[in-house]
Amino acid sequence: MRETITSGSVGKAPGNRCLYPEGGKKEMAQAVLAQAEAWLDAHVLTPLAGPGTPPARLENMAQALDAFYMHGGASCLLDALSLGEGGEQFRDHIQTAFARWIDALAALVVAQTGCPAAEAQLRAEDAVLSIQGALVLARGTGKTEPFQRVLNNLPSLLFSARR
Repeated sequence: MRETITSGSVGKAPGNRCLYPEGGKKEMAQAVLAQAEAWLDAHVLTPLAGPGTPPARLENMAQALDAFYMHGGASCLLDALSLGEGGEQFRDHIQTAFARWIDALAALVVAQTGCPAAEAQLRAEDAVLSIQGALVLARGTGKTEPFQRVLNNLPSLLFSARR
């Protein structure tokens, strides 16, 4: 890491120093995204494809999300990285992360319900949409109950018969 002065040149305004990696904010954001992808693999995707019944695997994912997002009190990192200039810069990584998560949930739905893949995909998208929407709502209202409600309702959202 190197010392970078937020005002622009090293040596000026010593009280205004920040630490950034050699590549600056872009490199720092890439490192954060890499950590997020590794966390997603280890705590969401691997458990969803791992041993156990589909409901048990879903519960493991929900518990991991609950802990990671501090029971709904933390913002979604993928959402934060998609804003501003980061949206363009990290679009492919973010799209891939969401696609992998949705695909893993869809496979879980098929395993539990036997429903067609297209229906499972829609259910998985609805689940991720609900999780992400609940995080935005929790951030905007300061209330974590919607996030908790979504996590508790995931089994019915994904596994219940639809009309």
